[in-house]
Amino acid sequence: MQSIEDKILAILKGGGRGRIFFSADFTGLAEPRSVLKALERMTNEEKIVRVAKGIYCYPKIDRRLGLGVLYPSIDEIARAVARRDRARIVPTGAQAMNLLGLSEQVPMNVVYLTDGSARRLKLYGERGITFQHTSPKNLAFSNELAMLITFALREVGSNMVTEDMTAAISSLLRQEPKEHVFKDLALMPEWIGKIVRRAYEE
Repeated sequence: MQSIEDKILAILKGGGRGRIFFSADFTGLAEPRSVLKALERMTNEEKIVRVAKGIYCYPKIDRRLGLGVLYPSIDEIARAVARRDRARIVPTGAQAMNLLGLSEQVPMNVVYLTDGSARRLKLYGERGITFQHTSPKNLAFSNELAMLITFALREVGSNMVTEDMTAAISSLLRQEPKEHVFKDLALMPEWIGKIVRRAYEE
């Protein structure tokens, strides 16, 4: 008879490495307490990694460069939580800048706006994710690039945007159809909208 660990591992292998999952995903296999014990044993045996309370990953392994276990990114974890909760999220501040390539800084505590529950997740190490409940307007973007640019530049401020930043943003925008981005112009502060328009005029 297969153990709970073997059943869980078979399911994870079927989905491939890199999958983020939750202890509640496997409550159909056994009692919740037994599932938690099985996941604890699998973590100790380094078959999976625990990234936060109740959140795990069947990690990718880098053997070519010898990096070993590759932890999921904070954004991947946040998106997995949002999918589970059927909530929308928007990365803000330094995280939005990092995702756009405008900054190499990875904040220890990343903030996402959400229409789901407000909470803070403590991740591996000292990192954390804070979900802040927000108004529907901040989540109304139809284009992800337009959304990231808006929240990244709001963090920088209109007086602190450099030529290098606008050049990088223009390069990103020119890879995105104008009509897709312009659908969200009404959601942007006027000064950000001007930067976006200029990108397509160059």
